[in-house]
Amino acid sequence: MVEPLSAWWGQQLVLCGWGFSAAPETVWTPAQACARLKAQEVPDAGELGWRLLEAFPHDTPDPLHQLEALELLALARTAGWLSEARTRAWLIRLLTAIGGRFTSLDDWLKALAHSRSDAGWTRGDDGFFEASLALSQLEHEDAGVTWPRLLEALEAQPPVAVTQLWPQGERDRVWMARAIFSPWLGGRTLTTDDSGPHEDGVSGFDAAAHWPDVTRWLAETWAITGRDELIRLLLWLASQGHRYGWDIDSARLMTASDSERAKWLDELEADAAQEEAERKSAGRKGPPAHASSSIDVADGGLEKPPSPAAYGELLLQYLDRGEPLEFAAWDWLRLVDLAFAGLCAGWLSREEGEDFAAHGIDLLVRRYADWQGVARAYQRGRSLFEGVDLTRDTESDWRPLMASPLTPLRCELHALLPAAQRERCRAAIRAWRNDSRHWVLAIASIREPDLLYRQGLVAEVDTARREEARQYLNETLALDTRDGVQGMARFWLPAQAHHLNQLAADAARGALPDAQTPFGRADAVELERRQRLAVCHRYPASVVMAEKYAFYLLMVQDSGDFPADELAQCAERLRSALCRYYPDATRLLEAWAVWESAVPELEDHPLVNEIRWHLDDPGSLFHWLDWRASDWQEPGLRPSLDRFTALALSGPLNTPCWGEPMDEYGRGVEELSGWLEGHYGLANAEALKGFLDFLRDAGDRDEYQINYGPYTLNRARLDNEIDVLESAERGDDEQVHLDRLRRVRDNEARCNELDMAAWDIAQMVDLAIAGRQLGWLDDATFTAYLDSAYAMARDHYGSWKEYARGLFAGYAFFMGDTDQRDSFLRGFRDALIQWLTAAPPLAGAWSSLDFPGARPGHWPALHLDVLSGDARTLH
Repeated sequence: MVEPLSAWWGQQLVLCGWGFSAAPETVWTPAQACARLKAQEVPDAGELGWRLLEAFPHDTPDPLHQLEALELLALARTAGWLSEARTRAWLIRLLTAIGGRFTSLDDWLKALAHSRSDAGWTRGDDGFFEASLALSQLEHEDAGVTWPRLLEALEAQPPVAVTQLWPQGERDRVWMARAIFSPWLGGRTLTTDDSGPHEDGVSGFDAAAHWPDVTRWLAETWAITGRDELIRLLLWLASQGHRYGWDIDSARLMTASDSERAKWLDELEADAAQEEAERKSAGRKGPPAHASSSIDVADGGLEKPPSPAAYGELLLQYLDRGEPLEFAAWDWLRLVDLAFAGLCAGWLSREEGEDFAAHGIDLLVRRYADWQGVARAYQRGRSLFEGVDLTRDTESDWRPLMASPLTPLRCELHALLPAAQRERCRAAIRAWRNDSRHWVLAIASIREPDLLYRQGLVAEVDTARREEARQYLNETLALDTRDGVQGMARFWLPAQAHHLNQLAADAARGALPDAQTPFGRADAVELERRQRLAVCHRYPASVVMAEKYAFYLLMVQDSGDFPADELAQCAERLRSALCRYYPDATRLLEAWAVWESAVPELEDHPLVNEIRWHLDDPGSLFHWLDWRASDWQEPGLRPSLDRFTALALSGPLNTPCWGEPMDEYGRGVEELSGWLEGHYGLANAEALKGFLDFLRDAGDRDEYQINYGPYTLNRARLDNEIDVLESAERGDDEQVHLDRLRRVRDNEARCNELDMAAWDIAQMVDLAIAGRQLGWLDDATFTAYLDSAYAMARDHYGSWKEYARGLFAGYAFFMGDTDQRDSFLRGFRDALIQWLTAAPPLAGAWSSLDFPGARPGHWPALHLDVLSGDARTLH
């Protein structure tokens, strides 16, 4: 028995030049069907989806599009692009639409003729007119399936829901989000597993049917030639993409003046020219320019990115007219599209592809309320990428998809992802980033955003980057391969975190040191910056030094000169420490943003916008790290509070010592040994120990007491001695003696009133640190000298101000009389002001520490990076 709907379908295909068949899907072989589809510019099932939607517009359908859809359905079924059930569902919807609009076959044929005429067809060009006459004659002879029989057969059919036209299995719905690029019609058959019925994976993602040139598209559009690159780019789109740079530029330009915006445009063009030159010289690498869809590539080849000026001018237009500065859909929709491409190319398993696509939808759901919001954000991003304002075309570009009554996007955005699939994809995405290496990438990417292209599988570091890293280690960090990975511990500075935490606690309670010191008042600008710390008191400061540690660790990894397994242990310790101090990514990023605003690495270019971007963006790598601490072990040594105080006794004689000194190698040894020999005549360990013993037991303070103190009791004798020396010829020693006598006479720096033991104490600590770094002092000996210095300070002074007075008096008294003496004294005086006032905060540690032996005078900094139960241990 002939099935009436199928027979009427076959009758209409005669209008397309087919021979009549009551089973149209059997007229051609699969190869012939594919060839005819390609001849009609339908190279794959994705284009078929668009053509079927064209037959169901938001307004009155074109009869010619409906007839074309009937032909394409038959060919697609023959080619194996559609399942029998889905073909039948589309057929019934098409026939119902035709039967519901037209009153008779002649009415239908007349509408087709008018449509063809409007399209430029003429009578006799393809046999359409003759076929129409033949069908009309059969209708009038009541032969075949007539119009009334068609309507009768349609009435007997159950209604076909829109959901029957598209894949609706729980695993399949993720691909609906790809509809803007290419509506997915599924495969030839259904299969069933624990999640329920879903499209067959083999036919549903067959490249020949769904994306014949997918590997060429991946290579030409995305510069992807294999699985590893694909995975890295998928993770990059999810976590950063193009939106990062656009968002950062937007945030900066929001508060920029007109002149600053104009300057930004000029710099944009100059930077782009320089970057292009570097890319050409080094070979193309990194995230390439990305086309917006497979259709763009198929139609026009690889898109060229716009000029930077076009992008910049368009972004400024957005700002001027108050356009919402939201672009994430541009990245996340392409994430779904690229995952589908990876499936069709055979580079991803079905589960992997679904997880990446589901991740894209999960991110869309977190940012947008509906598909309209997604469409507008996508169009804004596409406009910036192409350098042309396409936002006014949003409605027309998206209308075929959004307005069609049969759109696959009828499912609400927030209902697209089942709960089980959401949890599965989140676990999968975290699994790609579950090693501690991703912690290093995430933290270091604030300084160097391109690092986020390295997510997922480990990529080989190219030669240029390796050499750049080695140069950085040598010139900036002075880290030698002989230091080994253990040398990284010198960059882990818990003492610095303690210092900042304490200053923040004091600032919040108005207990910071007095701005007025015995040497002058602290700089007003620095005092204002110091006060910023008050807002930081709720946040542990460890992230400040952890950020630098992570970046240094990454450069060490990139050099390739250190054992990878040991570096991985450093990264794991970094993760453990940060997990201990910060319960989640939100708290870490909030703390980092607050501290960066207070003590930025670069005052003229704080990274607050970059940090807050990661805080706000749900795709940011920070939110997908494995937030589980392993066995507790910090990346570096943690001194006790007394130990840190002892180290701080060196004061501004050198840069602040924020951690335990470690052995130096290479350039560090040359600089230290040269300094010791040039300034102190100390060439070896024995000489150093002898001098340290001298400083401890007698020092310059005894020289003053023996050789100059008595003159303070007899002014006449002092004046006479000065006169004698001034009137006679003098050697170097006599000149030094004369200069010191004059200082006694003038009581310079109150040298006759103050205890100058601080000068010996500071030198002893400073030299002991150098000796420990050179390996001339073992840990026990070094500790003994620190303990002696701590005890001497406790016995001689009661506060840091008293200690500073004594230190400056000794520095001024025993300094030689050089042409730069006044400059040196002024610089040392300024440094003492900074150390006493913490203006700037990291100038020195005195302002956060209680002086040896003094009563506690600071508000407690209560954070998780305080070791519980040990009030005298650094946090």
